[in-house]
Amino acid sequence: MLFVCSQNKLRSPTAEQVFSTWPDLEVDSAGTNNDAENPLTGELVAWADVIFVIEKAHRNKLAKRFKRQLKARLVCLDIPDDYAFMDPALVSLLRARVVPYLR
Repeated sequence: MLFVCSQNKLRSPTAEQVFSTWPDLEVDSAGTNNDAENPLTGELVAWADVIFVIEKAHRNKLAKRFKRQLKARLVCLDIPDDYAFMDPALVSLLRARVVPYLR
């Protein structure tokens, strides 16, 4: 599964770290901006079976730029850019919103 935000500095890397230790999950993260820490690529989009975008704007950018590669289920977590990396409140919110999709 793939987590996507804008810069890949705070929210999506937190999600990647939180879920990377879960058994039987392959997890990565990327950003929609060209100057993101790990920019989103068509290969990542094609690789993912589920893509969790952090905001609706990320879903729109992803769908527009990678329409041909997008085969995965796309889920918007709707989490505002109000958190630091590994903020306990963000970790809790991610678990609450992502875990229902893992069953």
